[in-house]
Amino acid sequence: MRAQILDKIKSGENKAFFPHPPLRHSYMKNTRNFCIIAHIDHGKSTLADRLLEYTHTISQRDMQDQALDNMDLERERGITIKSHAIQMRYTHTDGQEYIFNLIDTPGHVDFSYEVSRSIAACEGALLLVDATQGIQAQTISNLYLAVDHNLEIIPIVNKVDMESANIEETQDQIIDLIGCKREEIISASGRTGIGVDAILAAVVERIPAPGGNPEAPLQAMIFDSVFNSYRGVVAYVRVMNGCLRKGDRLKFYNTGKEVPAEEVGILRLGQQTTGELSAGNVGYVITGIKVSREIKVGDTLTHMLRPCDKPVKGFEEVKPMVFAGVYPLDNDDFEDLRDSLEKLQLNDASLVFEPETSAALGFGFRCGFLGMLHLEIVQERLQREFDQDIITTVPNVPYYATDMKDRRFEVRQPAELPDPNHLKSVEEPYIYAQIITKPEYIGNIMTLCLDKRGILQKQTYLTPTRLEMTFHMPLAEIVFDFYDKLKSMTRGYASFDYHILDYRETDLVKLDIKLNGEQVDALSALVHRGKAEYIGRRMCEKLKELLPRQQFQIAIQAAIGQKVVARETISALRKDVTAKCYGGDISRKRKLLEKQKEGKKRMKQFGNVEVPQEAFLKVLKLND
Repeated sequence: MRAQILDKIKSGENKAFFPHPPLRHSYMKNTRNFCIIAHIDHGKSTLADRLLEYTHTISQRDMQDQALDNMDLERERGITIKSHAIQMRYTHTDGQEYIFNLIDTPGHVDFSYEVSRSIAACEGALLLVDATQGIQAQTISNLYLAVDHNLEIIPIVNKVDMESANIEETQDQIIDLIGCKREEIISASGRTGIGVDAILAAVVERIPAPGGNPEAPLQAMIFDSVFNSYRGVVAYVRVMNGCLRKGDRLKFYNTGKEVPAEEVGILRLGQQTTGELSAGNVGYVITGIKVSREIKVGDTLTHMLRPCDKPVKGFEEVKPMVFAGVYPLDNDDFEDLRDSLEKLQLNDASLVFEPETSAALGFGFRCGFLGMLHLEIVQERLQREFDQDIITTVPNVPYYATDMKDRRFEVRQPAELPDPNHLKSVEEPYIYAQIITKPEYIGNIMTLCLDKRGILQKQTYLTPTRLEMTFHMPLAEIVFDFYDKLKSMTRGYASFDYHILDYRETDLVKLDIKLNGEQVDALSALVHRGKAEYIGRRMCEKLKELLPRQQFQIAIQAAIGQKVVARETISALRKDVTAKCYGGDISRKRKLLEKQKEGKKRMKQFGNVEVPQEAFLKVLKLND
């Protein structure tokens, strides 16, 4: 598949994703839709800032770093979590004014779904490569995604002003990857503004104008949406064909729901009403929908009286890779948590959830995430944006189990795994992992990947100083701490990307955690039998540190079925019952201590062990 894509690039076949009939309106000829794709921390948001400054889209007074990143979380972590669309106006050297619809995309592998949606709304992409780091794994992954949609690629070497920049070597890597000419590669710096004018000129000259017929039935793809407390759901759309006007009666192609177009406009730094969006343009529409579940990102908007023949095929269906239970701290907040998740799902279409119950935590939701970083971000956003106090259970990847009657079904949580006596086999997902690094770290990476049950497939030198290693690995082994370990043992010089390969049979067991003999289902996990004892021992040790001491002894046990594989004991707090005795016969003190001992036995029998919220979160980080 990748070889075919590479051949397509080298043969110069990367035409626009949509067909180009004769343009009916001059504005379409002067419109360009493009996105920025790159590996994480290669300077996408900084370059977007310079483009906004150069086109005077944002005034100097309103300008700030990461202007398009409107979440505090994005600024704190220095990463882009959401793709952000904005319209710019640029006057070319030929004197004509052009409309640019720019979509800034995330770079982390956990947010590749955002990238796929952005690519579906564009005809071109700026491929950004850091001159100090060269081409990395996610660069290649995002490039293949763009080429698969037939986007025009403009290669850019960023951070050329840095002392450690290796411009020629980075250009050689780009030439090897996409088969372009050296003069087609633009040298730029998002920090100083070098090359920004050349990038804008290249967008005009190289990226094709959007296709579509303004006179055809309306066909608009919803590529994103947000919830506004006063206006309801705001849908971000790319109009493929037809014209969308304020007051039109619309319907969603897949759900059939009919809605009015209450407001239509373009996306500047805020929303700017225009009353109309024609074929080839990107903007927003407010339909008055107040219930977030009634709109779905990826759906097609069309006119009610003159509908289009087929929906837009825009981007891939979401495939959650990590599942975890999310529960409210107080069960009375269950409905509030449901509303919060629905509103968050509008803005993050890769989040999926369904109700579930737990004996320990009550009513909650089983949520699907694209990775551990995605899980962390969703937790943070629920707490910050929706003021939800939540508990998250141990994450699991999806497995497939086959019982003795040869029925195959999906297992998303430990409680769904049948008893071993009724279980024939279990299959776990394997990934194709691609790691690009320096040769001196081969030994460290081999040790890490083999410890994670990885199978080395091939090892290729991209240049004398850059090496690509590919492994087949179980997905369950990488979701917790693999990425952090990889970065630390290679001093940040390794990049990592993966995609799902297939499902393979495995020896899986359910590891239960018991407190004083009572099972805590929220801490149960599905693990490989070979690592069950080690993980059980580490979880018991971690819980011993995290659980508060009580006035009775607490036994922490890790068990597979009825077999206990690890145990820790938290000793009881001792109240000084003899403090009131000022001397006298020792038998008085002994009598008080014996009475206390009997009381502790009864307390242990009837006492409940409270597991604090932090314990559920920190027990996952076993190597901290």
